[in-house]
Amino acid sequence: MIRVLLADDEAMIRAGVRAILAADPEIEVVAEAGDGRAAVDQVLAHRPDVALLDIRMPGLDGLAAAAELRVVAPGTTVVMLTTFGEDEYIARALDEGVGGFLLKSGDPRELLAGIHAVADGAAYLSPRIAQRVIAQLSGGRMSREAAARARIAALTPREREVLGLVGSGLSNAQIARRLHLVEGTVKAHVSAVLTRLDAANRVQIAIIAHEAGLLNP
Repeated sequence: MIRVLLADDEAMIRAGVRAILAADPEIEVVAEAGDGRAAVDQVLAHRPDVALLDIRMPGLDGLAAAAELRVVAPGTTVVMLTTFGEDEYIARALDEGVGGFLLKSGDPRELLAGIHAVADGAAYLSPRIAQRVIAQLSGGRMSREAAARARIAALTPREREVLGLVGSGLSNAQIARRLHLVEGTVKAHVSAVLTRLDAANRVQIAIIAHEAGLLNP
């Protein structure tokens, strides 16, 4: 069972999202909050697997809450849910180490897929958000590629292989099956890659994998 905290300052939005999540028998909403401060408190009280946070909330907004949760509750993965797709929000969310970024205007199936993906250890970006991130990476591609390749130079061949698969959106379990490894070994490789690249989470190393040209066409 995937335990989820839902935080949004609009009660009707929370009700709608809760209804979508309730349709999945593997997801349970264990707590709700109407602002960022309450969201942090509820995470500390219930220790959910995933915190689904709206970006714009009164008091402590979703991005600030994500930054705090990264420190006080590293076992809870944050997914941002918002109506806003501006680049500044995407960049800030990635900087705060969120595990996923979804748009409220997206298909409900995206919401369920995103929750399952991050709970399984993968990163998840709404397709529209992913397009914006890739578009950003397209500018100055050569300089970004050179910088990314320099960053991954210290990785072992196996770590680069794992990095490429993370960049392709595979979970630890899927990578383990692909490489014929036990999942614990994959987790160790991912942890080592995060440390060596000084990255906060899988989204950030997925971007590095893209910039370094490790993904299959």
